[in-house]
Amino acid sequence: MSDWVVVCKEEALPPGRHRVVEINGTEVAIINVDGRYYAIEDRCTHDGAEIASGHIEGEAIVCPRHGARFCLKTGRALTPPAYEDLHVFPVRVENGTIQVQDDRLR
Repeated sequence: MSDWVVVCKEEALPPGRHRVVEINGTEVAIINVDGRYYAIEDRCTHDGAEIASGHIEGEAIVCPRHGARFCLKTGRALTPPAYEDLHVFPVRVENGTIQVQDDRLR
């Protein structure tokens, strides 16, 4: 069994867009920022709300509820009210298909 989960074809996730998929019971947001893909747990560590619909600022995402900012590359909480980091999942493109891996199982 492959540990990479197929998300979608690259053309289905253009720059500035996101898609949320469930991987092993966890909602994961895959975000295209200028052709670079990031995969983060879709759960603000401040209050548990979804974060995928937040505003993108460079390589950061701003939670739509209370404005906490997180680094998309590392998951690091950058501003209050969040102090706990997000989990970042490995993401790759194989033959034009975006894939995400649940590295928490290792």
